Amino acid sequence: MAKRIMVQGTTSYAGKSFLVMVLCRIFRDKGYRVAPFKSQNTSLNSYVTPDGKELARAQALQAFAAGIEPRVEMNPILIKPKGDSKAQLIVNGRPVKDLEARNYYKEFVLQEGVKVIEEAYRRLEEEYDLIVIEGAGSPAEINLYEQDIANMRVADITDSPVLLVADIDRGGVFASIYGTIKLLKPQHQARIKGIVINKFRGDVGILEPGIKMIEELVGKSVLGVLPYIKELQLPDEDSMALDGFSTKETTGPEVAVIRLPRISNFTDLDPFLYDGVRVRYVESPGELGNPGAIVIPGTKNTVDDLRWLQGNGLGEEIKALAGKIPIVGLCGGFQILGRRIYDEQNLEGSGTVDGLGLLDVETRFETYQKVTQRVRGRVVAEGGIFQGAEEREIYGYEIHMGQSALGKDAKRLLEIDGRGEGAVSRDGMVFGTYVHGIFDAPTLRAALMRHMGWKGKGTGDARDVWRESITRAAEIVEEHLDMNAVDRILEGE
Repeated sequence: MAKRIMVQGTTSYAGKSFLVMVLCRIFRDKGYRVAPFKSQNTSLNSYVTPDGKELARAQALQAFAAGIEPRVEMNPILIKPKGDSKAQLIVNGRPVKDLEARNYYKEFVLQEGVKVIEEAYRRLEEEYDLIVIEGAGSPAEINLYEQDIANMRVADITDSPVLLVADIDRGGVFASIYGTIKLLKPQHQARIKGIVINKFRGDVGILEPGIKMIEELVGKSVLGVLPYIKELQLPDEDSMALDGFSTKETTGPEVAVIRLPRISNFTDLDPFLYDGVRVRYVESPGELGNPGAIVIPGTKNTVDDLRWLQGNGLGEEIKALAGKIPIVGLCGGFQILGRRIYDEQNLEGSGTVDGLGLLDVETRFETYQKVTQRVRGRVVAEGGIFQGAEEREIYGYEIHMGQSALGKDAKRLLEIDGRGEGAVSRDGMVFGTYVHGIFDAPTLRAALMRHMGWKGKGTGDARDVWRESITRAAEIVEEHLDMNAVDRILEGE
């Protein structure tokens, strides 16, 4: 049986994903064959495994930290919100159906859901020495306690000791620790073997009286106070990261990213940040300003977000800038830039709608199943924006419903496995693609930045940047977390 340890949090965005990622790296460096596991993730940032299945991006990054390929067992249940209370349910990497939240708990969780989780974990357990498990949200959501299949029920299934992580940066850290633990059943309180305080700024000595008091109140030790680590260049899991998002002021170019209501895979734009480009998320015409380029990112509901764009005036502003600055559409954004979207089967509840018309492309939704695949290809567009990128390699992954067909006024952007992919407008100033992660390789990113007048030195491949950040984070965590205590917890002491 593999060793296992679970990280739960007092809140969402407390640092669970981060700590699991770092522990995967630390234990990998100690010689363990280590894998991450998160039974249920609610996220619109997803990734594709080598065998063409979908899992949350956070678990893919954790696998990267562990030095292994991501696989769907690491995240067997993925929930992708579609707005209001409805979400798409993805089980073992494949879309199953759209469900209301109430029906998810009523029809799936304690029947098929628990079985799916158990089977996925057992498969990982057979192949790895150590499983680092991540919870979701808080284990103390008392309205859902008996139906929660992401926290203490998973700790019970896997017989895992638990580290509880709390975010001090948002305030109320001691109250959140105390309240979380005291709302748990006694047997689940006993599973918590240590507390980690995350994102601390300042003198740890100031915290010491509070640490002593909370340890006495809950009967648990604080195993570490992790500092707020600045400028880690890693993808964020949750769109909460975009609340209050800002980048440092630079003298270089600026990319305006449309913050769609159902934005997905917004991490596609992260590599621009690594190169010092200012990335600004906008939601209204008045926020658009004078960017060097505009990107319409992915979305979980293309049609509803297209209507939102058209309704608030951003659509008209984007069209007015066509031909003046580069305009890029990624996945759902690619579909939005086209002439028309057909959805006769109401898979998105839309019928037929007109797009922004900046690309001579029409998209049809004909099946609920998605295209999910890793891809590698080359740029076949030429000149203009693409100068210097011609015939160079790109890589990424596709996750989308719908198929797009080009008209006579559109050219192909890429060639992948002998087929054309993406589209470019006749003037070469607008392009779209289904390939997520297309800017991770420097090919198109550097070409686009050169066109915008960028003069800096590029960071190259995004994966190298992640690797450096993970290494730095692991070194800092090892310095501030009592790893000897963690080792004893793993040994059951």
